[in-house]
Amino acid sequence: MATKFMKRTLLCLLGATAFAGVANAGGFSRGEADTDILYEDGTVVIRTGATWVSPQREFETTGGVANDDGVFSDNYWIPSVAMKVKLHDRLACAFTYTQPFGADSNYGPDAQVAALLNGNNPYGYKGFDSNEYAATCDVNFEAGRGVLHVLGGGFIQDFSYTAHNVSNDYNALLPPAAQNMGGTLQLDDSGSYGYRLGAAYEIKEYALRVQLMYRSQIDHETDSGSYDLDIAPISRIASGYGSLPQSLKLSVQSGVAPGWLVYGSVKWTDWSVLKALNYTVAGTPYEDIYNWQDGWTIQAGVAHAFTEKVAGTINLTWDKGVGTGADIMTDTWTLAAGTAIKAGPGELRFGAGISYMTAGSQSLAKGATYNATADGDWAYAVSGSYRISF
Repeated sequence: MATKFMKRTLLCLLGATAFAGVANAGGFSRGEADTDILYEDGTVVIRTGATWVSPQREFETTGGVANDDGVFSDNYWIPSVAMKVKLHDRLACAFTYTQPFGADSNYGPDAQVAALLNGNNPYGYKGFDSNEYAATCDVNFEAGRGVLHVLGGGFIQDFSYTAHNVSNDYNALLPPAAQNMGGTLQLDDSGSYGYRLGAAYEIKEYALRVQLMYRSQIDHETDSGSYDLDIAPISRIASGYGSLPQSLKLSVQSGVAPGWLVYGSVKWTDWSVLKALNYTVAGTPYEDIYNWQDGWTIQAGVAHAFTEKVAGTINLTWDKGVGTGADIMTDTWTLAAGTAIKAGPGELRFGAGISYMTAGSQSLAKGATYNATADGDWAYAVSGSYRISF
């Protein structure tokens, strides 16, 4: 059998590729709260890290003609901070921070003209981000040969949406009443509350753990937004609302030989709740249409402790595309690898992943602002973290 260090390293190594493996998950999914820290040894355990993701999505055609804008999906970072505090042999709590959802896109002139020619506002940029601040506690009980864990807690999630209308660049193509109306829309929800509930069973002797975790839906709404015109210091009142989805994830892992562990997970995300982001500017209603379907994320991997100080893992993830034709959100395949190295007083982890995003299309008939196609594209991610325990 593996030594205690090897077992512990294998049990927690999955975090080395957790972000790299799901950073390109369907819809707007980004980071997951690091609640796995609850299973790690120590009265106080702290882990901080970040993941950098570079999605290379670009249009092949827009409006039926070749698109030369290049990549429109922006690079982004996913931060993660987690601290576990053991309050009793049977009780521990984790305090976590991450960015669970987000999107950033910069659209070039070919895409802007395609929108304009179909009577829609041309946008140069659309993006949003969200921050989750959470507390999750774990109560555990002896149960047969193993330990039963009951997990639960709450979180607060904020939301900030920005969209820049560049119609001023096309005044010559617009009627006088529509000219000089370009500007920036800003919608902010300082925080809405949610919760997570879960249960797990583990037998440490075999590095076995089965966990089911639920995260609630969050409904965001604001009536204090603004639309600021580009050509004059004029700000119009804006309001908006939309929902980000609930999810349910089943994770399984088990030792299979000395120093070896296999693992996998299945996650359902209720992206069908996001039909549109609805907003008004000075009393005029608008909407960004999505009409997404539910998402499924399936991962399988293997980990191995090479020495007392070094372990590694590799996994494959398939994420079902959630798009139905209003935009291009296609299937994603991700191959990720990671390593955990005992360094100094703690443990250093690195992970990297490469994703293939399958080809797809969007159309006016299905709610898009213009017809467009995309070939298969690639995305890249790297992550790093450091953990110390007391």
